[in-house]
Amino acid sequence: MKARQKAGAKAKAVKAQVRTPSKTHRHAAHPLEGKHAPDFRLADAAGKEITLGDLTKARALVLYFYPKDMTPGCTAEACAFRDHLSAIQALGAAVAGISGDSADSHRKFTEKNQLNFPLLSDPGYKVARLYGVYRKKTLYGREFMGIERTTFVIGRDGVVRKVFAKVKVNGHAEAVIEAVKELG
Repeated sequence: MKARQKAGAKAKAVKAQVRTPSKTHRHAAHPLEGKHAPDFRLADAAGKEITLGDLTKARALVLYFYPKDMTPGCTAEACAFRDHLSAIQALGAAVAGISGDSADSHRKFTEKNQLNFPLLSDPGYKVARLYGVYRKKTLYGREFMGIERTTFVIGRDGVVRKVFAKVKVNGHAEAVIEAVKELG
């Protein structure tokens, strides 16, 4: 009996030491939230140069950065945006994706998955660096530099309104739609 009481008291003491985060605790805001989105000029899948201004003409923009064409997670993310594009457009927004892949790779990726929005090529990761998404990553114990899957919701005024960092693909397109709705 004494052993059970001691074990129970020890469990209570351990439980008291465990701090539960408050419901109002928030992750630190991304440095670009509330600021004007950095401008850029990148080639699309056809090799045509596109600027941020071209994408935001009188509309909001869902700008997502992803690691690599033709990979499972990136394909699922692109197809989710493809499947939800009409809902996003109905809210007055456009979608564009950026990765370090070539325009030719984007063309093949777009054709294979019947994507209905532009993918932009950032082979030197200059724009990814501007947006703070080119980072040190770890995979299977190996460290390397690459794009961290991140989505920016940019208002009609060019200001970054919401940032989704370290995106998990499942349910992401729906969460983005909710964020665009909040923009009004």
